[in-house]
Amino acid sequence: MKDITAKSNTLRSAIAQATVVVSMQETIDAINSNAVEKGNVFEMAKAAGLLGIKKTPDLLPDCHPIPIEHAAIEYEIEGLNIVIEVTVKTIYKTGVEVEAMHGASVVALTIYDMLKPIDKGIEIHAIKLLEKKGGKSQYKQKSDLSLTAAVMVSSDSVSKGTKEDKAGVVVKEKLEKLGVDVKEYIVLPDEPEQIRAKTEEYCAAGINMVVITGGTGLSPRDHTPEALKPIIDREIPGVMEASRSYGQNRTPYAMLSRGIAGMKGNTLILGIPGSTKGAAETIDALFPAILHIFVVQDAGFKH
Repeated sequence: MKDITAKSNTLRSAIAQATVVVSMQETIDAINSNAVEKGNVFEMAKAAGLLGIKKTPDLLPDCHPIPIEHAAIEYEIEGLNIVIEVTVKTIYKTGVEVEAMHGASVVALTIYDMLKPIDKGIEIHAIKLLEKKGGKSQYKQKSDLSLTAAVMVSSDSVSKGTKEDKAGVVVKEKLEKLGVDVKEYIVLPDEPEQIRAKTEEYCAAGINMVVITGGTGLSPRDHTPEALKPIIDREIPGVMEASRSYGQNRTPYAMLSRGIAGMKGNTLILGIPGSTKGAAETIDALFPAILHIFVVQDAGFKH
């Protein structure tokens, strides 16, 4: 099974469709008059479809067990066509499109099974996905924003050459995969004045994002939040609340991070953990949704 532990829970939904085609109007009449010997066709098929949705991971080996939080099955008769529409919703780490399609197929098969004694010409047509929402794909931002970034590593040991930087490299790679142009990657010691001065320099140069990794812990030399607070015009508390919540699901120490986020003018400033894992998880938690900041800015500039 695919590893989804790095994903975040989001509202996910899917709508699938299947069509059962009968061969004569008498079959439709029997359904409408509830004259089918095996029982009420639509009610029986609905019950089977709901079971099908919930049993999807039991039958498809690579599907993750998912908490199904909403399922709806609707029918529409169009001539000799019975159109089935299945909607499934959850708040989870992976989508429900397979569950919706499986539900639609089970509904169609149940209808087929119930009607075959009276109609030998039934066919099942076009089981397909109509709509899928949720997950990071829904929150991808416009690719024409041409965003730039600077990545700064705040570390005494790395700046002295006694330790190799991995966190900054990971952040740089993740940003570049998101289409962000990383203009500069530098290492500075844990000195508030230097961190503050370099951040202000990037802001003045019009860099869209400054990401500082390191200095957000509780050791005597961790000063990144103190360095950044005086130059931030508007702090964004929810950003690091989201990051710590994401991290807390993976390690009980995430609550100790003093990460900080805010805007100086039109530049986003992020002070994130210095550990490789902590830095990587913070980027995973915040991106690409945080790029919506620049979509809003772009819309504002155009107006």
